[in-house]
Amino acid sequence: MSKIGIIGGSGLDNPDLLLNSSDVTVETLYGPPSAPLKQGTIEGREVVLIARHGREHTIPPTFVNYRANIQALKDAGCSSILATTACGSLRKEIDRGHLVILDQFIDFTRRRPVSFHEEFEPHGAVHTPMADPFDEKLRGLFNAACDTLGLAHHKSGTVITIEGSRFSTRAESNMFRMWGADVINMSVAPECILANEAGIPYAAVAMSTDYDCWKTDEAPVTWEEILEVFQGNVEKVTSLLVEVIKNMD
Repeated sequence: MSKIGIIGGSGLDNPDLLLNSSDVTVETLYGPPSAPLKQGTIEGREVVLIARHGREHTIPPTFVNYRANIQALKDAGCSSILATTACGSLRKEIDRGHLVILDQFIDFTRRRPVSFHEEFEPHGAVHTPMADPFDEKLRGLFNAACDTLGLAHHKSGTVITIEGSRFSTRAESNMFRMWGADVINMSVAPECILANEAGIPYAAVAMSTDYDCWKTDEAPVTWEEILEVFQGNVEKVTSLLVEVIKNMD
């Protein structure tokens, strides 16, 4: 049976999720991933976990080696990827602690490699379809698991990924709302793009930790606030991952 990859985001950098876990240090064609792979089992399934920003959250979003992370999971035999991410809410109805099962992204990054292909073979151009970037089956499992566990969630949502590491200006935050984005983060792109290019089904659950800065009746977001909300709700995400994996084929 194939392995399941997990990419843990902010607040879930080194979760104690896996049974019989061990660390494996690997290299890829694109360099080392963000951290050693943590391999073990969840609900009897083989799982490989990568801490997106390193185990002590030392890698800023722009400098995450997204290509190495995806390649490392592929090399390890993962046939699907479940990702977690903290996000800011751009909609009043998406409250702190709510989960969003993402179905679309807007890539507003500028400085990241967004493809494994730095050149094409003659007459062998590769242009990966991206109309529906998040795997529908995995998204269905996430939503069903949220229903089973009684977690407040939104069954779909568009995330805009910004470069970071700074937060948005209020003008930007309002622009993103006009563009149709529901939540904002610094990591789904190009991670999702590369997973699609590698042919690995990918889905991400975003936890809302703040209201960015568009909501003028609240103080603008701070990193400390994000960590406080995420760490206070991390059991939601870990229980969700376990429930999803339990029901995977």
